[in-house]
Amino acid sequence: MRFVGDFCDDLARSIAFLSRIPMPERHFAGHDGRLSRAVRAFPLAGILIAFPAALLAVLLDVLQASSLFTAFLIVGVQALVTGALHEDGLGDTADGLGGGRDRESALAIMKDSRIGTYAAVALILSFGLRVSALSAFLPLLSPVGAAFALLGTAALSRTAMVWHWSRLPPARRDGVAAAAGVPEPRATSQALGSGAILSLLLFYAAGVSLIATLLAFAAFALTLLGFGRVANRKLGGHTGDTIGAMQQLTEIAVLGALALAI
Repeated sequence: MRFVGDFCDDLARSIAFLSRIPMPERHFAGHDGRLSRAVRAFPLAGILIAFPAALLAVLLDVLQASSLFTAFLIVGVQALVTGALHEDGLGDTADGLGGGRDRESALAIMKDSRIGTYAAVALILSFGLRVSALSAFLPLLSPVGAAFALLGTAALSRTAMVWHWSRLPPARRDGVAAAAGVPEPRATSQALGSGAILSLLLFYAAGVSLIATLLAFAAFALTLLGFGRVANRKLGGHTGDTIGAMQQLTEIAVLGALALAI
């Protein structure tokens, strides 16, 4: 029973960290704000955070709304629920990597709240690619299948955050990621394992073919490794912004793969 209670606490803390969804105060009694163990719940938290968007996809399909309109609303609801947290990370990362001459200048740019050219382009592409991918494959699945595909993608993209956070050293000693601590090895393994299993089950329940699933996982892995290497080479490790950017990039990769293969 203690394991269940501890996991519920970790799940509530993960949802609160990754979104604007309010959680009961009892889950934070005596909590120091660190998420070293709580990251094990990130994949499930991602599913719950994406649930309103998945439910909306089912409702709009029943109402026979156009796939493009549905895709825009899905992405909009996701940004609303998360407070555009991950989009903010993507924008800051793009500005830092694009405009920074060296590691120090890149990190300084990433702390600047203003939106630069690279951030604007990255955000336009992020919204555009996700909307176009969703509008391409949503009509090819059943209403419930489309919802499951969204939830499976959400689980994978939050799994990517844990991998990036745990495998790269911190690029700076201050900031959100540093304050939240370092993921525990056991919690990391649990997140990676549960994230893969949950997404596989959800894609299967969605009616996604084996080829499409394999392509989605391949795109996920390539993005995971590729961006991780770029962040490590350019910044010397991870930041809260790169963790958010990883969520966005892997979500784009998985949705794009599904659009190509379904």
